[in-house]
Amino acid sequence: MAPRRSPGGRDTRPAWADLRDRPVTDVLIIGAGINGVAAFRDLALQGVDVTLIDRGDVAAATSAASSRMIHGGLRYLENGEFRLVREAVAERNALLANAPHHVTPLPTTVPIHTIWSGLASAPLRFLAGRGPARRAPRGSMLIKAGLTLYDEYSHAGRAEDGTGVPRHTFAGRTRSLEELPDLDPTIRCTATYYDAAVRAPERLALEMALDALAAHPGARLATYVEATGASSTTVDVRDVVTGETARISARVVVNASGPWTDLTNATLGEETAFMGGTKGSHIVLDNPALHAACRGREIFFENHDGRIVLIHPQHGRVILGTTDLPADPREPAVCTDEEIAYFLELAARVFPGIPVTREQIVHRFAGIRPLPRASDADPGRIPRDYRLERSTLPGGDVPLVSVVGGKWTTHRALGERIADEVLGILGRERRVSTAALPIGGGRDYPRPDDRGDWIAVHLPGDDARAGVLLDRYGTRAEEVAAIERRGRSRWDEGRHLRHAPSYTRAEIAWIARAEHVVRLTDVVERRTQLTFRGEVAPALLEEVAKIVGRELGWSRRRRADEIERILAAREAVRVGRAPSTSVAPS
Repeated sequence: MAPRRSPGGRDTRPAWADLRDRPVTDVLIIGAGINGVAAFRDLALQGVDVTLIDRGDVAAATSAASSRMIHGGLRYLENGEFRLVREAVAERNALLANAPHHVTPLPTTVPIHTIWSGLASAPLRFLAGRGPARRAPRGSMLIKAGLTLYDEYSHAGRAEDGTGVPRHTFAGRTRSLEELPDLDPTIRCTATYYDAAVRAPERLALEMALDALAAHPGARLATYVEATGASSTTVDVRDVVTGETARISARVVVNASGPWTDLTNATLGEETAFMGGTKGSHIVLDNPALHAACRGREIFFENHDGRIVLIHPQHGRVILGTTDLPADPREPAVCTDEEIAYFLELAARVFPGIPVTREQIVHRFAGIRPLPRASDADPGRIPRDYRLERSTLPGGDVPLVSVVGGKWTTHRALGERIADEVLGILGRERRVSTAALPIGGGRDYPRPDDRGDWIAVHLPGDDARAGVLLDRYGTRAEEVAAIERRGRSRWDEGRHLRHAPSYTRAEIAWIARAEHVVRLTDVVERRTQLTFRGEVAPALLEEVAKIVGRELGWSRRRRADEIERILAAREAVRVGRAPSTSVAPS
């Protein structure tokens, strides 16, 4: 949808114009990360007039920089966070059922070099949350105990509906090297268990926001809108793109701004000290040999410093991560040269025969986890659980609910908890549960055995292209396919993008129209896998900007500005001055 013109002559987006012209809502949520989106969706389904704003795009910050795992948190057992692990594995299993187009089972293999190591200090870590600063490596017996408990949580109360995951297995050195021949041959054994992978986390969050908008006409989403202040009954907001301002009246305000929660509260006039996040970084490699060596598994292991790190193949690339360092949310999070060296070294430890170099890096990202403030010197022991803190806007009685903590896997449960808190304040009753509710393109998604028949009925024509669309968009693929069929004459330059042929021109046009795009970076970083795969280059940006600009009514100057913004950010990342976005893993 093309923007409207504001009285001052600047482009005004419909979402902002609606917010400016109708500045009243029951609930205002600040922060469109996965937890804010989950609360937005839940409240909209209860019929609540709810408005979600973010100073950037949906899931553009913390939620965009995860390791792309949906996991129960096996290592959290060492910290005694049993409630969180139990909840997380249940939520993981639910996501496998509710979002099968984005969330899939992930076999995860742990290379093990010792048998008994780590058992002596394990009781201290489990029961008291402490242990020696330089702890012994985790041996097979300790890992076996953890995985046995993990499986019990994973399968507790599960129906045999095919949406769970298998139990763990162990393999000795000989079988391990038969299955993964490139592994370090000095291993004693391996353990393989299952969690889940999310192929496109930003798209999953976006589809949840679209679900909310479809569920209730009183639900509104305005991205690139920041909170700038507050009175006793209102919140001041500003359109980041045009600079226009407005004042929103709300009965409840929810601060879901992740690691910036304290900073947002300060902006609203409420001084808090809830947060104490840590920085995590990842790099993405184009290394076919390393990708093949994983054999479709994530390799999850303990580095020499005791940090649990991972090698995770996705979309033909390989993610290496992550670090866990103290961080200040007022400073940009940067993936440093030291962290890159750390990642390259750990890859060489696991697959010593495969060269891994800096030249293979196609993408890197870093940011801050939204962890609660803690005095523990070991960042790995900071609790990963969440809580809600309640106060009011200064000088008034409008409730302010601050979200502390949270992780990708438990977003639905946390969103439900936020919604229940808000419903209690409003005196409203819950009318629907999200526990078994499909997300976006997961609705009516075919089971594997029915995939071919579904494609034949709903996406007739090119089966290969239909499969790509189904994997990307779930059952929303029908919308894209229809646009592609109708749009061929309009996009006379050719069906596929010249510089990224896995996407079509009509597909990019549909994304621009249907998926709340405001900036070009929304398309190349979050609506597609172009940035993740390292395919972004000036020629591609020109091509995509022309399509997006046509759909959104951008001038030639605006297209050039959008391209320059992306190129400047990429150069800053390349020289290690700033991140492409202020993002952090969950």
